[in-house]
Amino acid sequence: MIQNHDIVVIGIQPWNIEIGSNCKNIAQEMANNNRVLYVNQPLNRIASIKGKNDPANSDRINVLKGKKNSITKITDNLWEFNPKMVLEPINKLPIISVFDFLNKLQSKRFAKEINRAVKELGFKDYILFNDSFMFLGNYMKEYLDIKYYIYYIRDNLINSPNPYWNTHGKRVEASLIKKADVVVTNSVYYTEYAKEYNPNSFMVGQGCDATLFDYKARIINVPEELNAIKKPLIGYVGFLTKKRLDLKLLRFLAQSKPDWQIVLVGPEDETFLASDLHAFKNIHFLGSKSPDLLPEYIKGFDICINPQVLNNTTIGNYPRKIDEYLAMGKPVVATSTKAMEYFQDYTYLGESDEDYLRLIQKALDEDSPELAEKRREFALTHSWENNLKEIWKALELSQKNKA
Repeated sequence: MIQNHDIVVIGIQPWNIEIGSNCKNIAQEMANNNRVLYVNQPLNRIASIKGKNDPANSDRINVLKGKKNSITKITDNLWEFNPKMVLEPINKLPIISVFDFLNKLQSKRFAKEINRAVKELGFKDYILFNDSFMFLGNYMKEYLDIKYYIYYIRDNLINSPNPYWNTHGKRVEASLIKKADVVVTNSVYYTEYAKEYNPNSFMVGQGCDATLFDYKARIINVPEELNAIKKPLIGYVGFLTKKRLDLKLLRFLAQSKPDWQIVLVGPEDETFLASDLHAFKNIHFLGSKSPDLLPEYIKGFDICINPQVLNNTTIGNYPRKIDEYLAMGKPVVATSTKAMEYFQDYTYLGESDEDYLRLIQKALDEDSPELAEKRREFALTHSWENNLKEIWKALELSQKNKA
């Protein structure tokens, strides 16, 4: 266990992000035994002009205007830092030499800001933890006085259709992986990718605040709107988007089993809003719910599903919702991916529409209190505390390998 260290965290998500954030959860866990500086990604020029009214940008804009201090204390051991700089939008530049020159200049400015913050806080011999911040992160070993550099991969960004990532991402991230002292990932898929460039690459799993979903730790009541729907309830919670979910599969299940009630909880993208799934009497769209209410909906499901479509976004992703489903003791049927192999002893994994049909029925038939308890116990081991322990083990093992 790493204790009494100074740690600087850089990443692609600001501290005031509204959705769940692995990076924030890890930083908070680190701060239980270490001093931690959480560095927000600087705004780029476009966001600083067009995004002035976006609440997510307000703190960074106020720092740029001199209306707010760069460093804000969150807890006794945790500080948020907004660098006083603006990034120029260079990621789509096609000429490698031009991009590299400008990226190195911006990285130097970014490092100068971090150096200013660590000096003010008195950080010494600190560990740098980088959550997927590949572009500016590529030069941090050159410009910062780092004891250890940990690079964290939890998303398939370089294969994203977004040119922000894929124009230079594959080349730059490979360079960064080579430079890192250790690479940690939340998926076997990402670990295999990282090992191509750095043998000190390890799958450390993922944390989850499963206590919110632990039905034995607190009373969780099923919402009335679920009680009004006849069973069995086949449910999903999360963002309903064509980028991640298989609309054809949902249509197939509804048509094949009209007695099954498919319940979808979460906001919809434009494709879902316009889809014919809304015409099915046995598909129920319940809309977006507050995160603290999700356990109540999951409790009402007989089967939880994660009907992912296979693409570059989903193939390697660790789906946090699986831990949440399992912590509730629920049978889970999900699309088989490399990342889902981690859950194979506690879930039903399918590859086809027909697999889903068969496995949902099997899960309904086999469910028992004993299986529910095994699923719950497994999920509760995936705490952020245990996740951080695995990260520290990976760092210590990497140093032994280099000795």
